[in-house]
Amino acid sequence: MKKTYKIDVDCANCANKMEEAAKKTAGVKNAVVNFMMLKMIVEFEEGQDPKSVMQAVRANCKKVEDDCEIFL
Repeated sequence: MKKTYKIDVDCANCANKMEEAAKKTAGVKNAVVNFMMLKMIVEFEEGQDPKSVMQAVRANCKKVEDDCEIFL
């Protein structure tokens, strides 16, 4: 299952950091951040709960870029 989330991030480099952090999160099959559109597309692994996985994604993104935001 894929879901799209609105994000708030200041620069393309920060967006890349967010994408890498999201990809490393348990339950995420793939993640793509589009800096120009300020969107993150997350593909979840089979049987995962998107809400709980996205809480972990948000926490991991805050570790690498503390002023980023993902609107769940």
